[in-house]
Amino acid sequence: MAVSKVFPDSGAALAGYLKDGMTIMAGGFGLCGIPEALIAAIKESGVMGLTIISNNAGIDNVGLGTLLQTRQVRKMISSYVGENATFAKQYLSGELEIEFNPQGTLAERIRAGGAGIPAFFTATGYGTDVAKGKETREFNGRHYVMETGLFADLAIVHAWKGDTEGNLVYRKTARNFNPMMATAAKFTVAEVENLVEPGEIDPDHIITPGIFVKRIVKLGQVEKRIEQRTVRKRAA
Repeated sequence: MAVSKVFPDSGAALAGYLKDGMTIMAGGFGLCGIPEALIAAIKESGVMGLTIISNNAGIDNVGLGTLLQTRQVRKMISSYVGENATFAKQYLSGELEIEFNPQGTLAERIRAGGAGIPAFFTATGYGTDVAKGKETREFNGRHYVMETGLFADLAIVHAWKGDTEGNLVYRKTARNFNPMMATAAKFTVAEVENLVEPGEIDPDHIITPGIFVKRIVKLGQVEKRIEQRTVRKRAA
């Protein structure tokens, strides 16, 4: 008899996976496509000393920002963190370790980890602080920095639609880092807005194959947050 991948809530979906000192990849870009329910379950679990791999750290009181407020995060591996005052305060006071990455480099490090590629060379960051302590080489007259692939203990992702076998579809901008992270961890847990039966998703539309996803939780009402609202004045 096949074991169901579907769990009743985020806490149950993460049960047995969480431990102090682990490395977690969290999908999302800004507040778009973040696995907010799973982040809340991590907060409630009380695990400490976490290394979080995410493009950014949410904002105060939302997303990964909630884990910073409870001081459950020891280190962030990120690209952009400018919207979180708690992040800045903890970093400047020495409470939080940060490993900054150019955004494209971070994306490629995650993709490489999921593809089993231990390291690669990129010209991005050569001659800057990003390259300090890293191996560099010259290829065809241009200098490159060696970056290592990233692989986590756990990946948490948010998808627009999934079936009970774990096949996932992401919607527009919310796709962002989620598909890469789903492949780059020992265990991947997905929260989905819409859950359907196998065969209801066109195979050509599947972005993350179910083989990468160990557990799934169906979300209730989802709040679509806007990190910064920019509007123009209405024409007279």
